[in-house]
Amino acid sequence: MGVFSILGNVYDLDTLDTRFTVSSTTPYKTVIEARNDTTAASKERAAKWNSRPQSVSKWNTPEFYLYYVVFVLAVPYMFWIAYDASKTTHPNYRNYEPYLSPGWIPGRKIKDATDAQYRTFRNNIPYLAALLIFHPLLRKLYNLVIYRVNSGGQASRPTLEEADQRLNQRASFDFGFAIIYLLALHGVSAFKILGILYLNYQVATALPRKMVPVATWVFNIGILFANELGKGYKFRNIALFLWTFLSGGLIDESNSSLVNWGAWLDSYGGLMGRWEILFNITVLRLISFNLDYYWSLERRSYSPVELDPSSLSERDRISTPAQAKDFSFRNYIAYAIYAPLYLAGPIITFNDYISQLRYKPATLELSRTIRYGLRFALALLAMEIVLHYDYVQAIAKVSPRWADYTAAQLCLLSYFNLHLIWLKLLLPWRFFRLWSLVDGIDPPENMIRCVSNNWSTLAFWRSWHRSFYRWSLRYIYIPLGGSSFASARDAARSILTYVLVFTFVALWHDIQLRLLIWGWLIVFFMLPEMAAGSLFPKRRWESRPTTYRMLCCVGAVGNVLMMMTANLVGFAFGVDGLRTILAGIFEHFSGYVFLALACSILFVGVQVMFEIRESEIRRGINLKC
Repeated sequence: MGVFSILGNVYDLDTLDTRFTVSSTTPYKTVIEARNDTTAASKERAAKWNSRPQSVSKWNTPEFYLYYVVFVLAVPYMFWIAYDASKTTHPNYRNYEPYLSPGWIPGRKIKDATDAQYRTFRNNIPYLAALLIFHPLLRKLYNLVIYRVNSGGQASRPTLEEADQRLNQRASFDFGFAIIYLLALHGVSAFKILGILYLNYQVATALPRKMVPVATWVFNIGILFANELGKGYKFRNIALFLWTFLSGGLIDESNSSLVNWGAWLDSYGGLMGRWEILFNITVLRLISFNLDYYWSLERRSYSPVELDPSSLSERDRISTPAQAKDFSFRNYIAYAIYAPLYLAGPIITFNDYISQLRYKPATLELSRTIRYGLRFALALLAMEIVLHYDYVQAIAKVSPRWADYTAAQLCLLSYFNLHLIWLKLLLPWRFFRLWSLVDGIDPPENMIRCVSNNWSTLAFWRSWHRSFYRWSLRYIYIPLGGSSFASARDAARSILTYVLVFTFVALWHDIQLRLLIWGWLIVFFMLPEMAAGSLFPKRRWESRPTTYRMLCCVGAVGNVLMMMTANLVGFAFGVDGLRTILAGIFEHFSGYVFLALACSILFVGVQVMFEIRESEIRRGINLKC
C-alpha cells in the first residue's frame, strides 16, 4: 500500500467511527458477514439513499479546477498571514514573549502553550500513554487471576450465563479501578465525589417514580451551581463554617484544631485538586443513569425476544433497558467513573455501557483501532506545528492593541484561534476514546468534521461534540417534544425548546455570562437557516440545481461568519474583545476589501463542502452534518 492509500484508510469515515458508515439500526455483525462480497455492504447502505437520481461528481469539472487553484493560492497565504503576525519583529511580540517557551521543532525555539487546558493534557501525554497500556493489561491480569479466564477470547454468541459472567468481570474491575483512580486523581476529594454520586443514586432509586425526572434535573443542575460557588468544598472552609457556627461567631483560626485539620486534609488533593472543574462530564452520566433507570421501570415486562442480545444495533443498545439487576450501585459507580471516559468523555449512555459489558461490540477490530490511533497522532502533530508557528493564543492572552494588526491579520488570527480551540478539544476526546477502544468499549466519536468543514449552524451542532449532542437529544430535546415549524405556535414552542437546550449546554460548559450569550447566539443564528429552508425548499428548484446550489452557498457563507462570531464570543475573546477586533477590521477601507476577498474564498470552500457531502451520499452515507 502506498502512502496515499494508507492515509485514505486512516481518514476514512469508517476508521473514525463505524456509526458514520453503518445505520444505527443495523447490527455491525451483518456488515462483517457481508465482507465476503466486498461490495455487498456498500450496496446495501447505498440503496437507502440512491432511490433518487444520483448527483454527478463535480471533482473533475472546470468549475472545480478553478476552486483548486483558489485553494492552492489561498491556504498557504492564510498560514503566512498568521505566521507574519507572530514574528519576533512585530511590535506586539515583546508583550506576549513571556508566555512562550522553548520548542522542539528545529529553528523554532519557542512555542505557544498558554492554554491551561491543552497544556495540562500535553504535559501528561507520556503518563496517559502509559495508563492506556497499563489499564487494559491490568484488566487481563485481573480476569486471569480472579476468574481464571482469558478475557481476550469470546464465543461468537455467548450464552446468557457467559454474558452475565463477562459483565460481572468487567464491572467489578471497573468499580475497583474507579475507586483507585479517584483517589489518585483527587485525593481525599474522592469522598466528596462519591458522596454526590450516592445522593444521586438515592434520587433515582429511593424517591417515588414520578418524582425521579424532576428531582434528577434539580439535583444535578444544583450540583453544577454548588460546585461553582463552593469551589470544590474545601475542608478548611467547611471546618471554618462549622467552628464559627458552634462558637457563636467567635473564632481564632490559628488556634482552631478543626480548621487546621481541614486545611491538612485539603493538602491531600491528589494529582488534580480542582476536581469540580472536571465533574461536569460526570453530571451527564448521572442524569443518564437516573433517566435510563426511570424509563426502565415502565418496561420491566418488556423482553425483546426477537433480538439477538449479542448482536444489537447501536440504537437497540441505547433504547433497550438494562435488566433490573443491572442498576446496582456497583455498576453505577463503574459507569460514572469509567476510567478511560471519566475526565473528558465521550459520553456513553448507561444502557449502552451495560450492553457492551455483556457482549463485546463487533465494531472493535484491531486494524481499525490502530488506524484510529495513527489519526490521533497526526492530529497531535498538526496541533504542535500550528502552536510552534502561529502564536495566536499568546497574542490574545495579553489583550493587545489590535490596531497594530492589519485587517487580514485580525481575521486570520481569529480564524486560527477557532482551529486551536477545535484541536485542543479534539485531542483529549480522541485520546480517551482510543483508550476506551483498546479497553473494549466503543463510545461515539465526538468530532466528525474539521472546524473548516462546517457551513450549517444546525449541522455544526450535530458534528461538534457529537456524543453530547446525542445525549442532549435523548435526555432533553426529545422529552421536551422536539421541534416542528408547521404553525406559528409550533415554531414558538420549538424555539423555546432550542433555547432551553442551549441554556443547559452553556451552563454545563461553565457558569459564565459569555457562554450563556454564546448559547443564545447559536439559537439566534439557527433561525435564518430554518427560515431559508422554509422559504427556498429544494423541491422548487429541482429544474435549476446549479442556481439552487449557488443560492445555498451564499447563505452558507453568512452562516459560517455567524458561527465564527458566536464561537469567538463564547470560547475566545468575549463580547468586548470581538467588538474591538471588528472595529479594527472595519477601521480602514482595506478591511472591507479583505472581507470581500475572504467571503469569496469562503464561497469556494463551501462549494467543496457541498461536494464532499454529495460524494458521501453517492457512497450511501448521509451524516446530515
